[in-house]
Amino acid sequence: MVIGEALNRRADLRRRIAALQERIRECVLVEEGAEPPEDAGGLLAEVGTLCDELQNLIAQLNHSNAVSRLSTGETVTEALARRDVIELRRKALNDAVAATTGRGLYSLRRGEARMVRQVSVGDLQREIDSRARERRELENLLQQHNWTAPLVV
Repeated sequence: MVIGEALNRRADLRRRIAALQERIRECVLVEEGAEPPEDAGGLLAEVGTLCDELQNLIAQLNHSNAVSRLSTGETVTEALARRDVIELRRKALNDAVAATTGRGLYSLRRGEARMVRQVSVGDLQREIDSRARERRELENLLQQHNWTAPLVV
């Protein structure tokens, strides 16, 4: 199995567990004398089995990411950390741009202080675009890796 298939399986397991949890909520408490729609104990056992499979799969994915290297030379774990930080930086820049459109920039009332931008929106936007491009390129590299690299068992 390649990493991409394992990631799809992980997502499927999470969806199935969530669906079972909803079914369990509908079965654990019923009106006296009524029959529950399903056996809550059986559903809980199924959740337990799926959780065990999910735990093993996550461990295999984490191990695979720690030992697999991208063409950049970094491990997948390092690339994932870099992707997360790129997104964090991009969000901070976006928030700064959004803050520049705050109260007082375009309409002044008598007695209010005029608000003045302390940053260049154009420069920030260029940096946002650069971070977005960097993230897209990294994401493409990760996707390519996920569909070609085997899952380490």
